[in-house]
Amino acid sequence: MKGSTHAVVQNGLDVLLAGGVPSLHGKRLGLITNPTGINRALQGGVDLLHADPRFELCALFGPEHGIRGDAQAGVHVQASTDSRTGLPVYSLYGETRRPRSEMLQGLEALLFDLQDIGVRYATYLSTLVYAMEAAAEAGLLFVVLDRPNPLGGQLLAGNILHPDFSSFVGIANIPVCHGLTVGEFARLYATEHALPEPMVVAMRGWRRDLWFDQLNLPWVQPSPNLPTLDAVALYPATCLLEGLSCSEGRGTTRPFEILGAPDIDPFVLAETLTAHALPGVAFRPLYFMPTFSKHAQTRCGGIQVYLLDRTQIPLMELGLHLLADLRRLSQLSRTWIQGENGTYFLDLLCGSDQVRLALEAGASVAEITANWEDGLAAFAQRRAPFLLYQD
Repeated sequence: MKGSTHAVVQNGLDVLLAGGVPSLHGKRLGLITNPTGINRALQGGVDLLHADPRFELCALFGPEHGIRGDAQAGVHVQASTDSRTGLPVYSLYGETRRPRSEMLQGLEALLFDLQDIGVRYATYLSTLVYAMEAAAEAGLLFVVLDRPNPLGGQLLAGNILHPDFSSFVGIANIPVCHGLTVGEFARLYATEHALPEPMVVAMRGWRRDLWFDQLNLPWVQPSPNLPTLDAVALYPATCLLEGLSCSEGRGTTRPFEILGAPDIDPFVLAETLTAHALPGVAFRPLYFMPTFSKHAQTRCGGIQVYLLDRTQIPLMELGLHLLADLRRLSQLSRTWIQGENGTYFLDLLCGSDQVRLALEAGASVAEITANWEDGLAAFAQRRAPFLLYQD
């Protein structure tokens, strides 16, 4: 279900270029960005700031997937020189994920302009935290050019990350769906970790009840495997399958919407999931062959997940049912993926080992999620002082 509203919104970059932040004029700037850092006319912030005589853009920084968005998930990106502007491009997803002091030398402010997706697993919030910490150490002003949360600002879902499981796919003790813009998150994190307050160039016209397709802004996929808003909307649930050895749809045309494994009967899986009677979602059995990633070039059975009503779907319950049913129906999908240090990737995604241990013990989805609402209610109170936009 899509909204019919088309609110006129100016993102932080639009506000900056319209002259909304005179205090940045003449300052030597570094910019953390990628292809999502555009204005409403589809022009890139790199080119716009470089050509604008009010600003002195001196260095570029690229997150996961690179400054031009051409690197796959998990692929290290090398430092380079931007071919259009001649500016140095420092990678924050290569030899280091934190800006080094020599990268920041000569700068007066470090700008952050990335389209986040509103889900804790995504790495852009971790890049923001590392950059904010590095800017504080270097005595630089940290500036967030704010952008919408694609899922709106009201959706809170999932458990709260435990600090012992903090990682690059979950850096803060927030829920899976946190309902914050990057600017609001930066304000919250800075206050709770005694960092200097960031400058947030707030949007104009955005409301918390608006999803991205209810805006007048162009959609640019925030990563190579999130091509559509539907994929982003399902990501809180289906990304959990990255913790298993089944395919989460990477290497297909509908990643995070198509999923399965070579030994799955797609009709049995679809019937099993349908029997849970989850509102707002439906499942189509299918066969598919990923071109890369898990089970590449191998015929898989599985499902495509369809959003019927995004306001009703219990995302985290869906994700947990997927984990439980896939492990039960597919021998090839029973294995939990571990990193080099033996850490279970699902534990990092969930921000706790409790989900994995409960699934192994045969606990029901209702038992696993029993106490999550209390954590969400407490988080709603925590975040309230840092919100910049109304419902």
